Amino acid sequence: MKKHLKLWLGIVLLLAIVGGTSMLLRGHTVSILQPVGEIGQKEKNLITFTVLLSLVVVIPVFILLGYIAWHYREGNTRAKYSPNLEGSAVAETIWWLIPTALLVIISVVNWRSSYALDPFKPLSSSKPTLHIQVVALDWKWLFIYPDQHIARVNVVDIPVGTPVDFEITSDTVMTSFWAPQLGGQMYAMPGMSTHLNLVAAKAGNYDGVAANISGKGFADMKFTVHALPPDIYGDWLQIMHRLPKHLTASDYANLARPSVITQPNEFNNGYSTVDPTLYDTIVMKYMMPLTPAPLHEHGTEPAGGTAL
Repeated sequence: MKKHLKLWLGIVLLLAIVGGTSMLLRGHTVSILQPVGEIGQKEKNLITFTVLLSLVVVIPVFILLGYIAWHYREGNTRAKYSPNLEGSAVAETIWWLIPTALLVIISVVNWRSSYALDPFKPLSSSKPTLHIQVVALDWKWLFIYPDQHIARVNVVDIPVGTPVDFEITSDTVMTSFWAPQLGGQMYAMPGMSTHLNLVAAKAGNYDGVAANISGKGFADMKFTVHALPPDIYGDWLQIMHRLPKHLTASDYANLARPSVITQPNEFNNGYSTVDPTLYDTIVMKYMMPLTPAPLHEHGTEPAGGTAL
């Protein structure tokens, strides 16, 4: 009777864990598993493929674990005790060959996907690519539209179905730009400019985060991606151009100070004009110019050439 009670308690505990996990996840968005863009969907497919392929090894291992624990329990007198049993060639081949084959398959798929999902690679589309410059600050995100001459803080609006080339840098410590439902993640580093190409397949508001700790305000360093239908996006541009604020070099200096920005209304922290050299200035201010090394007495450079 006691043996059956333990078995049923184990089953009840397992069901409670599964049920509790299901209740916790109900109504919650697992962003990376609910993509809304081409890149996000391809990344989800890659994750799903890798997980399912790994289960070919994981599931048998757990089944054997349960079987061995039950079969060789202390109370089972029918289990054969074989302390001198040597390895089986068939068994050894199975548990070495199958995992090795799976690792080879996963490696090839991930290697090919790394090139197919190259963040610098422009997305093929009949629509022209929208260029947006992204600057990571303490603890906020600045989005500059160089072709439209506007900017926003912590909110980026994009038209549905239009490829977007995010050009990313940082004016503070290194952090990470990530919009999980759109796919991709790219580090933002001072003195460097990198790219991330994404597209939104349907309208909606999608959360973005800084995925690398950057100080005490890191938890509030979030942004929102507004994916708008093309006609609404056009109306939004007209509204942005009528805003009274202008992002000059002096205004940017105030904005770059460490602070957490909130969004009390839709068009707060928006700028109708932007200094066209602002992004390049932010990147280049971290560049150390080459300086000539001191000359020897006879006017020749020392070994090693120029110094940084």
